[in-house]
Parts: sequence; structure tokens; C-alpha cells
Amino acid sequence: MRHPHPAKPGSGSHLEFSQLSSGINPKSNARMFAVQFLYQCEQERIFYFSEPHLEQFCAHHNIAPELAKWLEDMTAGTLQHIDKIDKTIGLAAKNWTLDRIAATDRAVLRLGTFELLESDTPTKVVLNEAIELAKKFGNENSSSFVNGVLDRIVNQTRD
Repeated sequence: MRHPHPAKPGSGSHLEFSQLSSGINPKSNARMFAVQFLYQCEQERIFYFSEPHLEQFCAHHNIAPELAKWLEDMTAGTLQHIDKIDKTIGLAAKNWTLDRIAATDRAVLRLGTFELLESDTPTKVVLNEAIELAKKFGNENSSSFVNGVLDRIVNQTRD
């Protein structure tokens, strides 16, 4: 199934809603769904955590309960800290305003920034996961852009 909204204006690509990929770490799958949910929230102009919205998303995509818990933790945390996260991204994204960043890249950056600022996930894991998500959902430049922004955030916030 494909999402009805383009991932990038003028690119013709769409954000794909995938089922669980076998052989992939469950937390990686949760991150993949988190990016999709955050993207959907932005498209629907929902900038706060909505449990009914997440429940509907999980039911529609047949997300297992244990995966849904991680998904809820990631998306609720990201949306609860969205102002701080967006300010941090804005400061780190040199020569880019948040509204100029493609929606898919914004979703990846928001999730990655949340994990860097508010979780104990190792930095290397956050960066690697974000780069892979940017490759999956973005264009050919997304992974290097996401890497550069998150690396600046790491240098500004972590030892």
C-alpha cells in the first residue's frame, strides 16, 4: 500500500507503508513505522500525540502489540518534545529552515533528534538507523543531509 501524499514536492516518490520486514531488528521496524506515523501526523496537521490516531494506525498496519509499545514510546516522546526538537534541528540545519526540509527528512530528523536528546540509545545506533531510514524514504541526498544535521546535534549536545 502506498501513502497518498508525495514524500517530496516534485519528486514523484511516495512514502511506502511496509509491513514488518523479517530479519530486521524489531526496534528498527518500530523506527520505520514511527517515521511513517510522524509523516502521517504532519500531513494531517496533528502536532500532538493522539492515542486513538496511533491505535488506528497500528490496527491498519497490523502492528504487533510489543512493536506498538515501542512505536508509542518513540512517537509520543517525539510529539511531546516537538518544539524543542524542531528548534534543535533548526539550529543544526545550516542554511535550511525547517519548512524547506522535505517532510520525510523532517520525520527522520525529528525521530533521530528525539532519540539523541531524550533516550539512552547509543549515538552510533541513532545515526545509523536515521541514515537507513533516510535512504528508505528520502531521495538520493537525504541520507547525507540527515547525517550532517544529526552529527551537528551530537556535537552540540553529547560528549
